[in-house]
Amino acid sequence: MCDFARYQDRLRSGNNSKRIWLTGILLALAFGGSASHAANEPTLVLSDTYDTPYTTETGDGFLDRVVDEAFRRAGLRLKMVRVSPERALLNANSGIEDGVSARIAGLEKNYPNLVRVPEKVLDFPFVAFASQAKLTSANWDTLASVSVGHIHGWKIFEQNLKPGTPTTIVDTAEQLFTMLDKNRIDVALYERWLGLALAKQMGIKNIRVVEPALADREMFIYLNKRHADKVPAIIAALRSLKADGTYTKICREKFAPLAASTTQCEVK
Repeated sequence: MCDFARYQDRLRSGNNSKRIWLTGILLALAFGGSASHAANEPTLVLSDTYDTPYTTETGDGFLDRVVDEAFRRAGLRLKMVRVSPERALLNANSGIEDGVSARIAGLEKNYPNLVRVPEKVLDFPFVAFASQAKLTSANWDTLASVSVGHIHGWKIFEQNLKPGTPTTIVDTAEQLFTMLDKNRIDVALYERWLGLALAKQMGIKNIRVVEPALADREMFIYLNKRHADKVPAIIAALRSLKADGTYTKICREKFAPLAASTTQCEVK
């Protein structure tokens, strides 16, 4: 009886060992397969020119999350690098980076090596910020009578300001808002939510958005033409983000803290 009991123990022990061995093999295959699959996913480097709430150092901004998830669904991996606006377009056009994260339509006319992904990632409200109460409204014509500033490489301002408008062009948003705060320019041209977030960060309280916006524009990912074959998958991925509610969820999370209207988060 004792010999039989010992035999049963050895049998159970052997079965357990076999189960452990098989489990280990399956786990190794699973993780090995996932790692291999991830390693085979192409990584695209997109230049980014924005800040909170669109992109952050921790990669948790609106564009960070939306573009990263769209790329993941398209079988790609994303890396964002911070580059000045004009340099971002030049680098993407020459192939130094693989593309840009969010720019207005039509840039392919001047940057022929860029291919636009024709499914917008968001809408940008381009506005005038002012510190003087006397400026009650603004449009491209009325701006010709005041001194304005904008960041080098923001094409919408370069293309729409009237010839002869007193214009100061700077390299960074911080420079732009410092000039406005010190009354060195009358108006700073920028994106609404980027500007409000930056003014809060810099502790500037005496500026406001001049309503209505100068323009609302759809913003798109651009890729260097060598990645043109990836465009259909990214289009499909962006549409799936919007269809399943992921896009709206991320948008509300990022813009609600700025007291922004979340109507812009509704998919149209």
